Formats: sequence, structure tokens, C-alpha cells
Amino acid sequence: MAPVQLRSLPSLHTTEVPGTGPGIVFLHGLFGQGKNFSGIAKALSPDFRSLLVDLPDHGLSDWTERLDYTVMADAVAALIRERSGGEPVHVVGHSMGGKTAMQLALRHPDLVDRLVVVDVSPVATAGTGEFAHLLDALAGLDLATLGTRADADAALTGPIPNPTVRGFLLQNLRRDDTGAWAWRANLSMLRRELPAISGFPVWDGAPFDHPVLWIAGERSDYVTPERVPAMRALFPRARLLTVKDAGHWVHSERPDIVIEALRVFLG
Repeated sequence: MAPVQLRSLPSLHTTEVPGTGPGIVFLHGLFGQGKNFSGIAKALSPDFRSLLVDLPDHGLSDWTERLDYTVMADAVAALIRERSGGEPVHVVGHSMGGKTAMQLALRHPDLVDRLVVVDVSPVATAGTGEFAHLLDALAGLDLATLGTRADADAALTGPIPNPTVRGFLLQNLRRDDTGAWAWRANLSMLRRELPAISGFPVWDGAPFDHPVLWIAGERSDYVTPERVPAMRALFPRARLLTVKDAGHWVHSERPDIVIEALRVFLG
């Protein structure tokens, strides 16, 4: 078990979905919030009780100066120890949240019963151009002169033509206590730390020897045959589920399949 430096850990905002069964902690991806998993968590209730976490620099959680997967994993570990009394829980993570979940399982295996990783691998991924473009588009929005959310959507139509992607990103736009528009995501830090977001810390400790389910989108290139050896080296009991007609946001595009897969694997 890796040491947790409590004083240096960011505070995490959470939302609970009650249930009577085992606990599941959900970790979202870049630009997301814990509530992105609310539909899946509600579908699994009451057989499972879920904790939806806003990761650092997202949602209502603390902002930080730099992105560090080990710090994020330790913050989630401290949260689990506080909420579950140290009892292990299931952990589900997508993309950036999947990398955080993998670090959590490797650094704190006593806290993780079963692990589910959604469309990401434990390797550095090349190419951050798409995310840089999205972050630049959001940061370029003039919040001081912005009228309505519809105005923000219209202003982003040029740089972000996909309405589904725009709608997802605009979930981060909220009024602050003064009534002014503000971003809940720490855009400038995330833009600066894109190389760290696309990376994955080197792990020279023991592998995570618990059951692991990898859920990959058929139309995504984040989980490929070339990356399977890296997955197996760190997670030798991993099994892979590829979801047809799904891209990177598997849980949003095919929630029915993800819900059934979680029921079977975690039940």
C-alpha cells in the first residue's frame, strides 16, 4: 500500500446513489463530472450503492496546480477510507478516470475489490491535438459578454460542430455566486498539463491481482491489441469486452451494454 499524504490531497466532491449492495466508486474522464455516471448508477440501484466522484479540477472538487495521477489516486483512496471505513469497493473509471482507477488499484490494492476500466490503457497515448482544440475553444469563449447558455452553444458551433460534444462540454459552464458565468473545469491547467493527462506513471511494484474488466469501444483506438501486453503485465486477471458500434464514450453511447456488463462482472 502506498502512503497517503493527507495534507497535500485535494478535496473531492461526491454524489451518492443509495443502495443496499456492494459499493461502487465511479471516476469520470476529461471534461466530465461524477454525475456523468448517474444514469448507470441509478440503473444498478438498489443492488449496488454508488459514489460519483468529481475528480480534481472538475465539477465541484478542488483545483490544483498540476495534474498527477498518483495524487488523484491517493485522493480517491483517502475518500474511500473515509466513506467505507477501509472496506474494499468496486471501482469504475473512464479515460482519465480509468487511469486514475488503475493507479488506485496498483497503489492501494486493499481498497479495490474489482476494477473496471473503460476505454483507456495503462500506457502513454500519442496525440493530444483534439483535446487541445476543445480546451482552446472553451477558453476562447468570452464569458464576460456571454448572455445565455444558448449563446455559448451558438458561439462554439464553428470550432465544435458536433452538438453532442458541445452539450457535454457545456455541462461545465455554470453561474457562480455572483451570477457570472464560470467554468467548473480548470481549463488553463488542463491545457498546460495535456502531456501528463495522456501519460501514465511508471509502476515498478506488484501487479494488481484482482479481477479486472476492460470495456473498449469498437470504434476507439485507446485499447488496441498492441497495448494488451501492458495491460496484462499490470493486471494479469483482466478480461476484455469490446462494445460494437461504440466509440470512446462507451458508457454514454451504449449504456445498456455497460450496465449489463457491470451487473454480471460485479455481481
